[in-house]
Amino acid sequence: MLVQESVTEKIIGAAIEVHRVLGGPGLLESAYEEALAEELLQRGLSVKRQVTCPINYKGKTLQTLLRIDLLVEDSVIIECKATTEYNPIFESQCLTYLRLTKLRVGLIINFGQKFLKNGIHRVVN
Repeated sequence: MLVQESVTEKIIGAAIEVHRVLGGPGLLESAYEEALAEELLQRGLSVKRQVTCPINYKGKTLQTLLRIDLLVEDSVIIECKATTEYNPIFESQCLTYLRLTKLRVGLIINFGQKFLKNGIHRVVN
């Protein structure tokens, strides 16, 4: 758990830097995702973008795949958002990804907020 806390601290620091450098809200989610991935790599963390996550239904893998925005250090899921309004469905989405991947910690980072600290939500499975 301490390793995940250290990783999440680094992720939050990187997200704040991205938000600051890009000038706050106003860009598409994909731009923030790409910039955050780059910032995390520069900070020495392993990052995978748009990781597919299969869905199993009664023993059958569905053709529809979910896509996780970022997977950091193979242990923390990041869902990037760029909206002015926070929606609790974001937490449900992240929790579903955590359950499907059997991971424990996820972060929802909403770059659409004027103050990024108000747009960061931790989700634990």
